[in-house]
This record gives sequence, C-alpha cells and structure tokens, in this order.
Amino acid sequence: MNTSSMHPAGSLRVLVTVCIAAVILPLNFVSGAVATPAIARELGGSAQALSWVTNSFMLTFGCFLMVAGALADEIGRKKVFIGGVSLFALLSLLQAFSSSLLWIDLLRAAQGVAAAAALAGGAAALAQEFDGAARTRAFSLMGSSFGVGLAFGPFLSGALIAHFGWRAVFFSATVIAVLALITGASKMRETRNPQASGIDWPGTVSFTAMLALLTWALMAIPQYGLRSPQVLALLAGAALLLGMFVWVELRVRQPMLDLSLFRYVRFIGVQALPLATGFCFVVLLVILPMLFIGVKGLSEERAGLMMMALSVPMLVVPLLAAWLTRWISAGVLCTSGLVIAAAGLGWLSQAVLAENVTAMIAPMLLIGLGTGLPWGLMDGLSVSVVPKERAGMATGIFSTTRVAGEGISLAIVGAILASLSHSALAAHFTSGDLSQAAQRLATGNLMVAQQLIPQASTAQLQQLYTAALHPLLLCLMAITLFSALVVLLALKGNQQESEAAPAGQNDLSP
Repeated sequence: MNTSSMHPAGSLRVLVTVCIAAVILPLNFVSGAVATPAIARELGGSAQALSWVTNSFMLTFGCFLMVAGALADEIGRKKVFIGGVSLFALLSLLQAFSSSLLWIDLLRAAQGVAAAAALAGGAAALAQEFDGAARTRAFSLMGSSFGVGLAFGPFLSGALIAHFGWRAVFFSATVIAVLALITGASKMRETRNPQASGIDWPGTVSFTAMLALLTWALMAIPQYGLRSPQVLALLAGAALLLGMFVWVELRVRQPMLDLSLFRYVRFIGVQALPLATGFCFVVLLVILPMLFIGVKGLSEERAGLMMMALSVPMLVVPLLAAWLTRWISAGVLCTSGLVIAAAGLGWLSQAVLAENVTAMIAPMLLIGLGTGLPWGLMDGLSVSVVPKERAGMATGIFSTTRVAGEGISLAIVGAILASLSHSALAAHFTSGDLSQAAQRLATGNLMVAQQLIPQASTAQLQQLYTAALHPLLLCLMAITLFSALVVLLALKGNQQESEAAPAGQNDLSP
C-alpha cells in the first residue's frame, strides 16, 4: 500500500488504530440496546430514563460531529482522535461501575461527544496519512470496521451479558478503546488546518439544544400526552431554537451548516436516505432486542444471535451495491433497496402478529439486504449531487442529518409504540395504571407492566405487545416506501451519480 507517509509501517499502524476505534462506535450503540433490559432489571428506572440509554448517545453523537471536525482542524487531528478515544474508554469504564440509571444516561450523553471526536479525528488523520488509491482503500477498511461492529455487536453483547452481566459490555468497550490507543496512536502525525476559521458556537449550541428539546418532547408524549402543557412547552422551545439556529446560520461568517445547499433538490433527496434507513433499520436494532428479551423471554445470547440476521448483510451488501453501480444508477439502487426493506417490514409485521419468533428471521434478513443497498452508496451520493467545491460541507451536513435523524427516529418510534400499547391495554383492561404499564410494555419491561396491571397474564401482555408492534411495523413500511419515492424523484436523471463511492465515513455503517 502506497502512502503519503515516510514510514509505511507507521501508516499501517495508524490505519489499524483507526479501524479498531471504528469498531467500538456501532458496537457501543447496539450494546446499549441489548443491555437495556438487563440494566432495567438491576437498576430499575422509568421508561423514559431507560430510553435515554440509547437516545442520549445518538443525540450528542449527531450534534457534535461537525464541531469535532472543526476542532480537529483547529487544534490538531491527532489530539482530537486520542482525546476522543481516551475519553470514550474512561466513560465506558465509569458506566461499568455505575449504580444509578441517571449516571448511565449522563455518561452515555458524554460518550456521544467522545465518539464524535474519535470519528472526526480518526477520519481526518487517515485523510492526511494516505493519498490517492491508498486513501480510498483506507477509508473502505474503516467502513468495513463499522460493518464488523454493527454485524457482530448484538451477538457479542448478548454473549457477554448472558455469561458476565451487562457491565461486561461496557468493560469490553474500554478494552477495545485502550487497544486502539496502544496499537498505533503514537505513530500518528499531528496535522491541522492553518486556515481553520474556528467553531460556530452559537449555531452549535442552538442546534444541540433544539434537538435535545425535540427528543425530550417526543419521549414525554406517552407519559403526558401530545396536548399536555409540558410537551407543548418543549415543542415550542424546540421551534424557537430552530428559528434561532436558522437566523444564526444565515448570518454567521462560517456557519456550522451551510443552509444554501438545500437549494439543490438532489441534495435534499439524498438527506431522505439516512432518514429512511433510520426508520427501516436503525430503530429495529433497539426495538427487536426488547421484543426478544423483554417480551418473549429469550436469553440475551440467543437474542443477539437472532439480531445478526438483520445486521450481517451490512458486511457484504454495501460492497455489492458499489459494484452494481457499474450497470445500474445509484438512485435506482437506493430506491430498490428501500422497496425491498419495506417489503421485509411488511413480512416482519405478519410474523410478529403470528408470535412466531423463528419466522421473524427471514424478513429480518430481507430488511438487512434491502437497507444495505443505500447504506453503501449514500455517503458518496451526498457529495456527488453538489458542486465539488462544496463537498466538505455537504459531507458534514449529511453526517449530522444521519446521526441526528436516527436519534429522532428512535424517539418518534418509541412514542408511537407506547401510544399503540396504551390503546391495546385500554381495550382490554379498565383498572390499573395503564399509562405507566403502556410505557413499560413499549420498552419491553413485561414484568413491571404486569405489576401495574395485576389482572393481566404474561400471555395476554405478550399478545397485546405484538398487537401494538404490528401496526407500527406497517407504519415504518409506509415511511420507507414514501422515502423511496422521494429518492427516486429527487435523484432521477442525476448525471453525477457515477461519482458516488462506497468508501465514506459512516456513523454505524460500512
């Protein structure tokens, strides 16, 4: 491998370091989802607090990606990468020793910031270390590392929890992060951008606060209701901050997000891709472990093994998608993939309604296969649909849309599932704390839901959960099909699609 470094062996060690660090980002995400039922059994906590175990990480990760990139240019890529990975390791260790759900939520939020620093610093370091074809191969390997973490994360997490408890999941993340540091972090060259213009702090603060209030509002709907003063106040605050953010970005000299890029219809169409995969794939990484472990009573190990049907295609299909662009346009491939994923969601809804766990494997595999097509192409598309001189900002906007969109989709789906669970419970029971029981049932906490409604049997609650999950999956199918239509229309006739490449820095993907 030819590199721009004077020391090829050192460059290889830098690549290994960044790839190892890349494994723990998706691993950390899926581990939190798989570990949530076990954390709930030991530490308790409200349904909303348990949801923040996953949502807080995604929220801060998405909000600080662009800030971390600007900081890496300002103070040095090596400093930001090593600082991010080191902080990530420390926070994982603190989570492993936590005896409070509140502290876990706060630590997870801080860990999202550390993950953003690790990803931004690592990607920038690779860009400086390698040139030409070697750079493309390096980024492809980093993307494959994301795929490894995503594909095998559920099973690894399930096995660790089954044999050593949920704390082992966070210990393992610490070990992997430390391994990344000792393999080759010292070999990195410190680089920075001498023309760096600083960080857009007003934009960053208003954007982060806006997303936090919106997520909080969505998660509060099941408890207080959409028209409650608490939810309306949070939504109003989010709307106010959104207006403030737009006002700032239109006036600041170096905006966090260059909103003028949204004048390009094709660029808007590309933003629909991560939103679609958030609803058809990412939310399932959280919902299905709750179904398998919390509702169906499967062991964490078996649940993790089943989740591989959904995630393993991400190791192969994105690479296949890149190969297929020789004959089929990227827009058509992305649209086809979303249609396939939508078909899988419809099929999965029927298997869920039949309460047949084994029958869920095939539709999960189909969803993974379908999602893998846009998953491997959308990073390249995000820069190919705008002028080349604006590619850097386009990548930043896309990454932010992607991770923040995944966090918002998790909050929306959680609220819908809790609402559907409440309707199902209200149709069968008239006594008990139905609102709290619905929230517990939606997060897979069948035991507490049964305590809140003593007259309900385990079999009844399992049936009511599947009765709520069935229409939710159909709703996700409709969202995915609508997104497919948007993508097809927006990318129709795109002459630049051939420039799309699979090698890009994804948050959870190859």
